[in-house]
Amino acid sequence: MPIPLAHAGAADQSAYWNGPGGRRWTDRDETPDAVFAPIAEMLYARARVATGERVVDVGCGCGATTLEIAARVGAAGRAIGLDVSAPMIARARERAGAASAVEFVLADAATHRFAPGWANLMFSRFGVMFFADPVLSFANLRKGLARGGRTAFACWREAKRNPWQMIPLKAACKHVPRLPELGPEDPGPFSFADERRVRRILSSAGFEKIALTPVDLELDIAAGGGLEAAVAASQQIGAAARALEGQPDDLRAAAAEEIRAALAPHRRGQSLPLAAAIWIVEAVNP
Repeated sequence: MPIPLAHAGAADQSAYWNGPGGRRWTDRDETPDAVFAPIAEMLYARARVATGERVVDVGCGCGATTLEIAARVGAAGRAIGLDVSAPMIARARERAGAASAVEFVLADAATHRFAPGWANLMFSRFGVMFFADPVLSFANLRKGLARGGRTAFACWREAKRNPWQMIPLKAACKHVPRLPELGPEDPGPFSFADERRVRRILSSAGFEKIALTPVDLELDIAAGGGLEAAVAASQQIGAAARALEGQPDDLRAAAAEEIRAALAPHRRGQSLPLAAAIWIVEAVNP
């Protein structure tokens, strides 16, 4: 399904999230929601989601965060989830059912025609690092914010600070080719790792009162399901999942065994906590 008014530079990301990436997340959408639940809770609190507010959830995926925001803003508020992935938006709409305070929109944040000044909050859990032109995207998002409206989002810090991704990736790459090297400003999971770059993007887009809070935590990639659940999750989300896409079954099976061996020493009962590092970013529309 074509994305209305898509930014010309977003073709690769659109193809990925409407292809293998989107299918992988919609097949087991409960996995990332469970793994990232502690981060989502921190972000709701820092974003100060309040009753009656109007919120846009950028890169909403399969809709879990949007639905939670809708519950928090209540009947007097409204939540809109925005994503470039048609399969993920379809899944989000399915999950929402007849809920009246929520809407899901297939659109590109760089070009979507937001109602001017409509939103009190632009929110995102890991949805902004894939922007082809982040200054353009944030400037366009700001058009939809009321004066004094705020943005709050989570993004990953450096890869080396995120063993939850790097341990499975290194194991998988003993059997499959390494991922292409990305430049520091190419769209990707770690493209917002540099604090100076994030500040530059947001200030260039017109935001003020920019604050980045580093958060170090552990993510249970098993989500309480034990080692096999952790191995499965590593093949669904994160860098290893990307490296394994499109690989033959025998190589995927060998990589899974390697991932299992690499993860096993980190087990704590049915949990498998690994270190993660994020920024929680906040800014205000003057």
